[in-house]
Amino acid sequence: MNFFKQLLRPLLATLVFPALISTAGVRPNILFIAADDLRPQLGCYGFNKIISPNIDSLARDGMVFERAYCQAAVCRASRLSLLTGLRPDATGIHTNGGAHFRKRLPDLVTLPQQFKNNGYHSQSLGKIFHGAFFVRSQWNDVKSWSVPSWWPGPRYYYTPEGIEAARKVFARKRPNKKAPVGDWVNHFVLGPASEAPEVEDNVLYDGQLADKAIETLRELRSKAFFLAVGFIRPHLPFIAPKKYWDMYPADGIMVADNQHPPKGAPKLALTGWNHPRTYTDFPDKGPAPDDLVHRLTRGYAACVTYVDAQVGRILKELDRLGLRENTIVVFWGDHGYHLGENGIWGKATNFELSARVPLIISAPGMKAKGRPTRALVELVDVYPTLCELTGLSSPGSLAGKSMVPLLNDPDAPWKQMAFTQYPRDGAMGRSMRTERFRFTQWATGKKIVAEELYYYETDPAGNVNLASDKNHAKLVEKLRTQLKATWNHPVTSSP
Repeated sequence: MNFFKQLLRPLLATLVFPALISTAGVRPNILFIAADDLRPQLGCYGFNKIISPNIDSLARDGMVFERAYCQAAVCRASRLSLLTGLRPDATGIHTNGGAHFRKRLPDLVTLPQQFKNNGYHSQSLGKIFHGAFFVRSQWNDVKSWSVPSWWPGPRYYYTPEGIEAARKVFARKRPNKKAPVGDWVNHFVLGPASEAPEVEDNVLYDGQLADKAIETLRELRSKAFFLAVGFIRPHLPFIAPKKYWDMYPADGIMVADNQHPPKGAPKLALTGWNHPRTYTDFPDKGPAPDDLVHRLTRGYAACVTYVDAQVGRILKELDRLGLRENTIVVFWGDHGYHLGENGIWGKATNFELSARVPLIISAPGMKAKGRPTRALVELVDVYPTLCELTGLSSPGSLAGKSMVPLLNDPDAPWKQMAFTQYPRDGAMGRSMRTERFRFTQWATGKKIVAEELYYYETDPAGNVNLASDKNHAKLVEKLRTQLKATWNHPVTSSP
């Protein structure tokens, strides 16, 4: 049966998506755009407090997946899961640490490698695999790309104040070393958590990345390509040109009103804000001061709009080159982010705000263009989707399910759940998102040490853990049984 499916897949792809095979028989390109730490709070997601006209325009030309979820809410584990089509338990990578995945899975074929192996030019710009800064090749995967990966620089500070703050930290932490000068300070140390330099877009990392993407599109216009473009904003520090900060007047910023842990949440569910606290203006312990909360909420918004502008520049060039009609565009975020909600700054949780991500796909010939879907999808679904859209076979090991049916009918029967996981203090948190609930179980080995249940119809912000509420005991038992039955064999077929 699998043999016949693989044999028929290219034919089915041309029948369902006839525009994908042009009159000249040219294969569709793939423009694969990632943003770091981006919440699904954009205009096209119904969030009018964020200015995102270019991503919104892409959404009108494609499909917004309103309920898309990462498999692990940190950069490396999430990206690796998407790029391999495997869940963290299969890759062995659950956090940002650990050995290169090739040591465990030497023969695995990644998503970009699958396209490279099938005659595409596969190229990476910016942050796609994790570890694309100072130790640039440590976790990147050379087998995935046709040419060496490229990164802009510097990563961080651009004002004299920001650079000086970073140098002081360097001097304090490394008293026996000479402090780096110029751009090198950006690779070694962290200073303030935000900055608003009065510079042009392409002075900063993501503006340089857009320039390089435009240049590369011009070079590749006559080839079938898989071009991956990875922006680092809105990852901390929240640095964007001042003009983007000015789009969000300080007196109009609304901060989260639930800057406290959910009632009844176990300690394992919470973080100590380890990454944010490495910045000079974050307190070493305790809550963030009100002025910092306000400034960073504003800075995050400015960074999102800055990235949106760069996405717009790239898409405009795709149109100018006449490539849009034969290019599949995928825009995705690697995980969500807490801006104080649930008493957390950062990610690395199993809460909804960490697990839910933006995902937009625009494919030539899709029947549901401009329509969103509320189907539960996962980032592991991207790999098989792109294979089906281009008529390539999918490796049999993939954990996800092709989303092509949804691109034709956003209301098609679909998965009943999505899975995310993240470990803490020796326990693994396994989280299952269903239509109305998020159920998370923390365990050390086979021993369950804590559980969480959030009911989004009555508590959309996830402020109350209902797992210990006797009124929900039967529901907890049902979800507990469901999680045990499906964790190692996730449901990928329609209900």
